[in-house]
Amino acid sequence: MARSAAIKRATKETDITLEINLDGSGKGDINTGVGFFDHMLNSFARHGGFDLKVECKGDTYVDAHHTVEDIGIVLGQAIKEALGDLKGITRYGFASIPMDEALGQCSIDVSGRAFLVFKCEFAFGMCGEMDTQLAEEFFRAVAFNSDITLHLDCPYGNNDHHKMEALFKAFARALREAVSIDPRFSDVIPSTKGVL
Repeated sequence: MARSAAIKRATKETDITLEINLDGSGKGDINTGVGFFDHMLNSFARHGGFDLKVECKGDTYVDAHHTVEDIGIVLGQAIKEALGDLKGITRYGFASIPMDEALGQCSIDVSGRAFLVFKCEFAFGMCGEMDTQLAEEFFRAVAFNSDITLHLDCPYGNNDHHKMEALFKAFARALREAVSIDPRFSDVIPSTKGVL
């Protein structure tokens, strides 16, 4: 049974349609209106092994904030829906990804408790048309709408593009591990409480 979800969200600021298959083959079909963000989401799909389709019409004439944050909201909701009852998942995931001189690290607990720790300092305000501050906004929206505990860290790096991409790839690989099914416990909720 495919672990997938499709969500549509429309506001006065954005109109988003998003589909995800957690057990996909890494296919991305992304059109957010923000080129650099498209690149990040395509990297997320490829390195997570997720099939991800995103179509967004947003008020990018203002800036990219509403588009990036709202896609984070919808992606978080879709991840939560696709995971269903959480039986059999590995639950925890970690990845450390080098991108040339930069290192991105991600730790995830699919815990049912939303939390974000984000530690990355960017040297400049923009990567393409995307404000670098929006990376934290995106990951916060994903974490709080999927009910996962998410820690992201970039301890060093010089190039903001490399730092951002390392974080997105680390997130993809850590989430891929966390949502993978552990065949030894495929019918068990991974918690001593019996619920997440």
